[in-house]
Amino acid sequence: MNQKIKRAVFPVAGFGTRFLPVTKSQPKEMLPIVDKPVIHYLVEEAVAAGIEEIIIVTGRGKRAIEDYFDHSFELEHNLVESGKHDLLREVVNIPNMAKFVYIRQPLPKGDGDAVLQAYSLLGDEPFVVLFGDDLVVNEKPATVQLIEEFEKNNQPVLATVTVPDSEVDKYGIVSLEGDRVVNVVEKPKVGTAPSNNAVIGKYILNKEILDILLELKNDPSFKEKELKLADAFSLYIKRGGTLMAKEVQGERYDTGSKIGLLKANIDFALKRPELATELKEYLKTKLG
Repeated sequence: MNQKIKRAVFPVAGFGTRFLPVTKSQPKEMLPIVDKPVIHYLVEEAVAAGIEEIIIVTGRGKRAIEDYFDHSFELEHNLVESGKHDLLREVVNIPNMAKFVYIRQPLPKGDGDAVLQAYSLLGDEPFVVLFGDDLVVNEKPATVQLIEEFEKNNQPVLATVTVPDSEVDKYGIVSLEGDRVVNVVEKPKVGTAPSNNAVIGKYILNKEILDILLELKNDPSFKEKELKLADAFSLYIKRGGTLMAKEVQGERYDTGSKIGLLKANIDFALKRPELATELKEYLKTKLG
């Protein structure tokens, strides 16, 4: 029997060093695409896939994320008094998108450590992991695509995209037998990658992988190392676990990079009728 996936973990405790100095005081996940932060779009993606509970793993300096998904009495009162009812509906609906739970990662000790912070909240159920750097735009949200893949065989799933040879050293690259992952190579040198199938920050994981993360964290040899999901995936496969890959369809934006965020802002703005005409005219003056 397939297990319904109800929870998503959002690891957002990183420093966001690629966006310094703004991320000195502003979480990178709160950087806007037009008028909504990146993390808002990712929560919408999760909710569209039937996720009911969002577990956000935060760190120092991430309080703005908690404030964003909470009510703001003063702002809501001001919008009522100003008669800005359309904006009021948008603002009031944000905290009602899902149930939000927050837990802190005391120190940035790797993506596996971040996910492991939610261990006591997840029980034995499979769950989604969504990192704040990968936005995929498609009529069928990427998380829906992953859940459909999961429902075929009840096995954990990694989202992948095809990348050119010149970019394999930026990703974890999977070696596949059909849709089954047989190995994950972290950032291989150009020319040595087993494939062009790059793992992006969207997964469906299970209790077995969580337990492996816990085992690795308690291993004395890992005490001074970052705890990486890739290490848990490799051990899970080595022990006979089935790990699937799903090449997600849609337009992908790496919003963890400056150029990726700029591309997303331009493309999203061009889809907004109230912005598109003026933006197109402006771009014409710049591009000729």
